[in-house]
Amino acid sequence: MNSDPPNTPSLQAEPGHLIRRAHQLAVSVFHDTHGRQITPVQYAVLRALQDAPGIDQVTLADKVALDTSTTADIATRLEAKGWIVRELLPRRQRALRLTAEGDAVLAEMLPRVRPMYSRLLDALEPQERDEFLRLLGKFVHLNQSGADSRTPGKPEA
Repeated sequence: MNSDPPNTPSLQAEPGHLIRRAHQLAVSVFHDTHGRQITPVQYAVLRALQDAPGIDQVTLADKVALDTSTTADIATRLEAKGWIVRELLPRRQRALRLTAEGDAVLAEMLPRVRPMYSRLLDALEPQERDEFLRLLGKFVHLNQSGADSRTPGKPEA
């Protein structure tokens, strides 16, 4: 017996479910490509540090859309792997930089990134890929608030 109110979409048509499934697919392709020694979030942190060496953890958290506590935990793990160093700054902040080993990890990964994304999006026609990425970017942009980009849909105070 279906107790859903009229006009309720099926689970497979609900946006939240589709976004979760897309995320699962992206993570699966990431791990198939790069193995399990690094996560997609750790990769994002390494890329952000490659683009902005020496940034503090709060700025890094904002760049990769994570809360500061999670970012600190990830930084601790990456430091334990020898991929980053954290230098203490005034006011208990930390500047983060890639180590030579962290640079080497990224250098090994980067040639496989474009083929990985091609594999992920191959089922779409080229114009569909462009439109999908445009709409996905728009969706993320429109659902971030200026004050806290880590909380989609949160109204600014």
